[in-house]
Amino acid sequence: MAADSVSAGEIFWDIVPYVSLAILIVGSWWRYRYDKFGWTTRSSQLYESRLLRIGSPLFHYGMLVVIVGHIIGLVIPESWTDAIGMSQHVYHIQAIALGSIAGVATLTGIVLLIYRRRRNGPVFTATTRNDKIMYVVLVCALVTGLATTLIGSGAIGPEHNYRETVSPWFRSIWILQPRGDLMAQAPLSFHIHVLIALTLFALWPFTRLVHAFSAPLSYFYRPYIVYRSRSSAKPDELVGSRPQRPGW
Repeated sequence: MAADSVSAGEIFWDIVPYVSLAILIVGSWWRYRYDKFGWTTRSSQLYESRLLRIGSPLFHYGMLVVIVGHIIGLVIPESWTDAIGMSQHVYHIQAIALGSIAGVATLTGIVLLIYRRRRNGPVFTATTRNDKIMYVVLVCALVTGLATTLIGSGAIGPEHNYRETVSPWFRSIWILQPRGDLMAQAPLSFHIHVLIALTLFALWPFTRLVHAFSAPLSYFYRPYIVYRSRSSAKPDELVGSRPQRPGW
């Protein structure tokens, strides 16, 4: 009975990541192909800016640190940090310190943004149903991420070295040799966090999160946008009276 349960868990962690990745890729292509005008954050800065100025930097900069931390923890093998003389104790101390600070900042930022979006009528009206679901999943991912940071470091409960289970499982996904057996050995808190993260990736193409895939490269070669008041311009300088200057 136990063997069947473990086998089912291994199969689950072998297949589900590819399903989530396929939805992310195909869904993003579909969204860009058929909904280019919807590929936007639907900015609401005009409706309210005070809370936005506080919550947005907290969330975005905190999330940047969280992403870098995940890259270090999941991509860099344990043997590499051992080779430079960083012990597991030192690694876990810096992981819990930086991870906790970044996680709390990101969670505080998203809570402020959700509060702003819910309390401001025009902002709430501009929020789609998919985005509402996305906010719930995103908050759950951040909360469980903080929990796994504390649990994995031994601050709460026994210490678990996820770099021997979750990290090699993550790397095995990208070389098409999934090791679901390693992920199955991780504690339940890690299972919950990873499952929520995979759900978030599957929702990604159908929410405002798609703007993360956009880079404003056209800014480097688009024509200049000139703002001029008609009252202050001379008759021969009115908009449209001269050919536009090309960009860079």
